[in-house]
Order: sequence, then structure tokens, then C-alpha cells
Amino acid sequence: MAKNRKNQDGRSHALQRRENIVSYLFLAPALLFFVCFVVLPMGMGIVTSLFNYTMKSPVSADTFVGLKNYIALFQDPVFLKALVNTFILVIVAVPAVTLFSLWVGSSIYEMHGGLRSFFRCVFYLPVVTGTVAVVVVWRWMFDSYNGIFNYILKAIGLIDQNIMWLGDTRFALGCIILILFTTSVGQPIVLYVAALGNVDQSLVEAAEVDGATKLQTFWRIKWPSIMPTTLYVLVITTINTFQCFSLVQLLTSGGPQHSTDTVMYYLYTNAFSLYKYGYANSMGVVLAIIIAILSAIQFKVMSKDVEY
Repeated sequence: MAKNRKNQDGRSHALQRRENIVSYLFLAPALLFFVCFVVLPMGMGIVTSLFNYTMKSPVSADTFVGLKNYIALFQDPVFLKALVNTFILVIVAVPAVTLFSLWVGSSIYEMHGGLRSFFRCVFYLPVVTGTVAVVVVWRWMFDSYNGIFNYILKAIGLIDQNIMWLGDTRFALGCIILILFTTSVGQPIVLYVAALGNVDQSLVEAAEVDGATKLQTFWRIKWPSIMPTTLYVLVITTINTFQCFSLVQLLTSGGPQHSTDTVMYYLYTNAFSLYKYGYANSMGVVLAIIIAILSAIQFKVMSKDVEY
């Protein structure tokens, strides 16, 4: 009996070892891709941020500057302005996207199947539509002479003369936030509709039988169940907002007077217009640290209430 058990254990260990080897072989291409195109570029970015690395000055002992790029970064008024603009985008857009998506997702979930699918497609369209196409439409709407916003506001008597929405420091960043909001709500809405569909309906029905209001039912039963989705939406929306680049490049190019500059756009300008790669990489490192800290805080604060 002991001998048979030993043989069985030996065979099971050998089988488990073979399964592990096969699993690692299947993972190898993805791991290789991840290391080559994610880990190594990140490491190179951190290293080159310590050098005065440009097109004419490669990484060498002569171009090593240590932390001077980081010191210069926080003495650069344009970078500080871009950092403030980026934080404004995050502070305004992330809560607005999350709350609006939750409200719309809850409303869509209450609809019947066909109507629910229709509204999910409508709100998801900006996500699958090309950024350039979306920006062309918004640029026309914000046009100083023929834009629909100026036309409507003049028609109802709120303004007497046309507003240069994208050329005025008072309105340009707000326009970017509005467009970012409309292009960011599609995926969270679809996720919330799916998450609400996974809520245990027996608990909802029991609460309704006991006389709970819709608000009480949502807060006590539905909200804890969709907390993992909410955490995901918050983290992903925060990361995407910090990395806002294409809207700024296509609409304002950081203007007017750097009022719509973001860290990502200023990084791009330094790297590919001024060829200051070391300086640009120092911005990338700072941005990555900020995103990592905020994401860790979100996980720490919200993971206590997450139920898997």
C-alpha cells in the first residue's frame, strides 16, 4: 500500500512538473513581449532621465547630470502649469465620469432588453469612434464663427458676440474637460450595466418586500456588489486622464498661453520637438510616480469595501 502511494505521489509530482513547464511555455511569448516592450523601455526611461540625453548627445559619462533634470523640472513654470492643468482634469473629470456613468448605467439597467442594448450602443459609440473624427465634430461645434454653441447662445440672448472657445484662456481647458468627459463615459456605463446584472436579485426582492426604498436598496445591496467595478472605473479613468494627450494636440496644441498644456503633451513637445529626451523622460518618471501613488491610495481606501 505504501509503495503504491509512493508511486502515485511520484507520478503526480512528475505530472504537475510537466504541467508547470507547459504553462510557462505558453506564458513565455507574452512575458517576452511584456519585458521587451514594457519593462525595458521603463528602465531605459528611468536611466536616461539622469542624463542630458538629446539627439546630438547620447548617454555617456560626459552627459550624466544626476538629478539636475528633476530639479530643473520643478523650476520650469510651463511644467508646473501643465501639472496643475493635469490635476484639474483629474479632479473634475474622474468624479464626474464615475457618478454620471453610475447614474446612466442604473437607468439603462431598468429598461427592457432591446432599449437597454440601444442605449449601451449609443453611449459606447464615442469609444469606438476615432479620436480624429470626434475632434473634428467638436472643433466645428466650438468654432468661433459658425459653431453651434455660439449660435445657440446668441439665439437665446446669453451672449452678444461670438466667443473664441478654444482660443480664450478662460474657456479652453473647460472645453477639453467637456470633450474628455463625453469620450470617457462609454466604457464605464457598459461596465456598470453588466455589474448591476450580476447583483443577487433575491436580496433586492427581499429588501423591497421589507419596505426598503429604491435608494436604500441601492445603497445597502447594489452598491457593495458593484464596488469592484467602481474601483476599476476610478483607477482606469484616473490613469487615462493623467495621460490625456491627443485631445490637447488636435484641438489647442497646449494653447493659448499654455492654458491647456498637460504633462503628457509637454513631455511630447520636449521629446519630439526639442529633442530633449532626458528632460522629457524625467517628466515621464514623475508622472508615473504620481499615478502609482494615487492608484495605491484608491486601492487602499476602496478595497476595504470591495466584495469579490
